[in-house]
Amino acid sequence: MPSNEARSEADRITVLMYHRVGEAVNDWERKYCVSPQRFASHMRALERRGMHACTLEAFASWLDGRQPLPQGAFLLTFDDGFMGVHEHAFPILAELRWPAVMFLVSGRIGQDDGWTVSENPAKRTFPLLGRSEIEAMSATFSFQSHSRSHVDLTRLPRDELARELRGAREDLEAMLDRPVRYLAYPYGRHDDTVVRIARESGYDAAFSVQPGFNRRDVDRYRIRRLDVFGSDTDSALLRKVAYGTNDGSWRQPLRYYGSRVRARLLGPGSATSQP
Repeated sequence: MPSNEARSEADRITVLMYHRVGEAVNDWERKYCVSPQRFASHMRALERRGMHACTLEAFASWLDGRQPLPQGAFLLTFDDGFMGVHEHAFPILAELRWPAVMFLVSGRIGQDDGWTVSENPAKRTFPLLGRSEIEAMSATFSFQSHSRSHVDLTRLPRDELARELRGAREDLEAMLDRPVRYLAYPYGRHDDTVVRIARESGYDAAFSVQPGFNRRDVDRYRIRRLDVFGSDTDSALLRKVAYGTNDGSWRQPLRYYGSRVRARLLGPGSATSQP
């Protein structure tokens, strides 16, 4: 794995992205569903590696240069607001005393992920958190916006886009009685118009699905995240974290070190950029 020089302060922070925690019945579900046993194993593997989750507020302060974060800090995020996170992930995180971020679809609180039914070969939907679960999790989770209805924001007319983003923030603030200032784009889809409307709608930053590490110069409305799949073993997850990539295969270290060797052989200016 890449050299990890002994430094007390992190110069880059990884953001992990999970979706559903539960059982899957087909390959489509398994991509974005991590079993309860595997999720627990992931968290223990990160802990053994000397990593620890930080709060969203600490991450934002680090980005702005207002406070340091130690080596090994990472931000743990969940998209959509699945009930399985309350049932299976919340107890592990509470035991570890690790904070996390949940991006909620404000118009579907207490309902289900109906936006996936046409894509899932099993035609199943899964329950989303209700208000009672959200309240129970509030000491561990920061709840933020994943839009109002989980639509592709890039396809909406400007006025509808503004209602979708501003409305989601206002819905959640009314329910939570606290500020909601962060957004995760549904499906990761965004463009310059979506970014502009997100800023105008009162969001301080937004999270994409582009992989890579986050350094302090990252675009605040295109924060990078690593996608965690249901098929990821502990070793695959640790490789993703080490190399800042969605590719957790054993081939990734070979590509990484191969690119560094080529860069040395070819001389200055030839190095491939690292995320």
